[in-house]
Amino acid sequence: MKIIHITDTHLVDKGQRLYNLDPAQRLAAVLTHVRDTQADADLLTITGDLTDRGEPGAYAMLGELLSDLPMPVRLLLGNHDDRAAFGAAFPGQPRDPGGYVQSVQQVPGLRDRLVFLDTNSPGENGGRFCESRANWLREALAEAPDAPLVVFLHHPPMDHGMRHFDNINFHDAARLMEVLDAHPGGVRHMFFGHIHIPFSGVMANGMGFTGGRGCSHQFRQEFENPAPDWIAGVPNYGIINITADMVTWHGVDTIEGEFLCATTPCAGP
Repeated sequence: MKIIHITDTHLVDKGQRLYNLDPAQRLAAVLTHVRDTQADADLLTITGDLTDRGEPGAYAMLGELLSDLPMPVRLLLGNHDDRAAFGAAFPGQPRDPGGYVQSVQQVPGLRDRLVFLDTNSPGENGGRFCESRANWLREALAEAPDAPLVVFLHHPPMDHGMRHFDNINFHDAARLMEVLDAHPGGVRHMFFGHIHIPFSGVMANGMGFTGGRGCSHQFRQEFENPAPDWIAGVPNYGIINITADMVTWHGVDTIEGEFLCATTPCAGP
């Protein structure tokens, strides 16, 4: 299964700018590249902070930008999103019985399942995973206890080394990790956003993880600085491939790369 991963699009109302750039223009460039080069993808997911202020107009703009993609779309909420405004704009996006934007999807041809989680907490920049969400996840995973998981969410549930986020992290990540750790099928990989910089590794429990670079504004990577500069960075997205043998991620960040010269195929060993 091939999945396009985008995160932290931070759209604002039409005609507005955010930190001196146009997030919609940035996302449009990414989606154009996806249409032109990745039309065979099975799914596109955006892992939260779809908008910057939760404005209905920004969600409407997002719907327009996504309307002609050749693959299905799965959207998640981040701390900058508004659950009610999102639901009004995207009534077809799946929710759990508690109204949280959470769902599970089977990977075609494999035992693996994709798990999409909602860590939005109204009025907070940090993430939450309340008992209602945890109970839904326990029940969903119990339906296929031996199925390996690939998990998508907004807030990283581990230490990421960016001091700027010290007070706005995933506040009760332990509740989520307890559920995932107890799943017999294991977690093959976890994908998220929130910190706006690329970040990957493996936890002590063996779970691999990858954080996407922000599609809109990005941070200067001054890890110990509590107030690093926002920078424009480059338009980018990730390509995830899930097979029986491995889960891979390619970061595409050369959409606006400067051409130097043509190359030729390598002859062989």
